[in-house]
Amino acid sequence: MSKIKIIPAIDTINGKCVRLTKGDYSTEKVYCEDPLEMALKFEKLGITRLHLVDLEGAKSGHICNANVLKRVAKGTKLKIDFGGGVKSNEDIELAFNSGANQVTGGSIAVSNPDLMNNWLDKYGADKIILGADVRNKMVSISGWQKDSDYHLFKFLEKYQNKGVKSVICTDISKDGMLQGPAVELYQGIMREFPELELIASGGVSKIEDVRILNEIGCWGVIIGKAIYEERIDLNELVNEFIL
Repeated sequence: MSKIKIIPAIDTINGKCVRLTKGDYSTEKVYCEDPLEMALKFEKLGITRLHLVDLEGAKSGHICNANVLKRVAKGTKLKIDFGGGVKSNEDIELAFNSGANQVTGGSIAVSNPDLMNNWLDKYGADKIILGADVRNKMVSISGWQKDSDYHLFKFLEKYQNKGVKSVICTDISKDGMLQGPAVELYQGIMREFPELELIASGGVSKIEDVRILNEIGCWGVIIGKAIYEERIDLNELVNEFIL
């Protein structure tokens, strides 16, 4: 069995590296003034992937931090998956032109499925990741500010049928809480959709959590606050899962 892919997260507001708790913007905490500095730290350790999120974009409905994406893409060789505020053809072109390797479509997949399907046709399923942020198994949108009427499994089934290969699933109740990931939820997804490359996100607090997600077969794991709060030793993580 191949090892789980380690994907650190950089979330940005006002060009700074921040974290929220449960997607609540009032809980914003700045961890680094310069996201490129953090990205270079990851790259130096041997990490090859990065999940870069424009939190202002997610809230406002259009990309706000393209300059951060450009700087990180130019300054590193990391494969960047970009999300947050990608809601139009102009947005997705800006993201790819700014250096994103992949773009995550979450809210847009709920609010404008025709556009999401056009992107899958135009750019290919290797370039578009489905973002499934869930609260009580219902898909949430607009930077987690609203819950939709979509049940997670119906959402995944619809887009798997449209050719989606990769999905980032975040259990909002776990995000930033450092209380462990939504293991049962992920096991249920993989039972129903064994062909999907499932990227777990939210709740990872220690290296044991990563080991469990690896054991149950998750393709990748996004890790944010546990890195910034130094709950996880990056060297240990890299040595176990990358080297």
